[in-house]
Amino acid sequence: MNLQLAHDLDREVRAHGAVPAIVAVLGGRIKVGLTADELQRVATEPGVLKVSRRDLPLVVAHGLAGATTVAATMLAAHWAGIAVFATGGIGGVHRAAAQDISADLPELARTPVVVVCSGAKAILDLPATLEWLETHGVPVIGYGTSELPAFYSRGSGLQLEARADTPQQVAAIVRAQRALGLGGGMLLAVPVPAAAEVPAEEVEQAIATALAAAQAQHITGKAVTPFLLQQVAAHTAGASLQANLALLRNNAAVAAQVAAALV
Repeated sequence: MNLQLAHDLDREVRAHGAVPAIVAVLGGRIKVGLTADELQRVATEPGVLKVSRRDLPLVVAHGLAGATTVAATMLAAHWAGIAVFATGGIGGVHRAAAQDISADLPELARTPVVVVCSGAKAILDLPATLEWLETHGVPVIGYGTSELPAFYSRGSGLQLEARADTPQQVAAIVRAQRALGLGGGMLLAVPVPAAAEVPAEEVEQAIATALAAAQAQHITGKAVTPFLLQQVAAHTAGASLQANLALLRNNAAVAAQVAAALV
């Protein structure tokens, strides 16, 4: 986690009427909301682990530190009574490996938190990810758009069944989901700001090159996603990184507005 970015997102959330709470694991304790010192530790200490649902018992039992994935953050938010969570992009179904499915997806199907993001990470199989969410009953709402954002790019060509254009409209859908007792979460898909968008063709070319490099270097497991994102940033001359920063700030603002509308 970049320390300056964390402070920027904190200010963004407060500016739009909500209270920020960054989630992490420190000393084997799940923390929802960090002090300045704790945030500094997560951002700068070596040995901070990537922690998903399956890792929580081990990290807690051994008193370790970890940065939480979407799945683990959803769990922590739900336990703390937080209804809305902002991130960059969720995990999903991997390209050319349909059996490789991120733990973020089943968490969305069972944990009642609204996840505000810019779709799944562009390195993933977006059609298969959207199909998985549909099959498992997860509402995917386009925010100001009728198609699934492609993370760095505003559109993927994949049409969505639902759209909302205001925080109040999103809040109404969330309340209806709760009233019906459907359980599970919801994905609010927010396009990257237009000024920071990277053309889809450029992104796809960079991803193809990155995937080939990952295969050639035998990159596997948890190392795949950070490797691919780093490669894409290099092949887009940093444009993908700037898009990532812009969408994170924008998603934090939208999430704050939705949270305020739910009060």
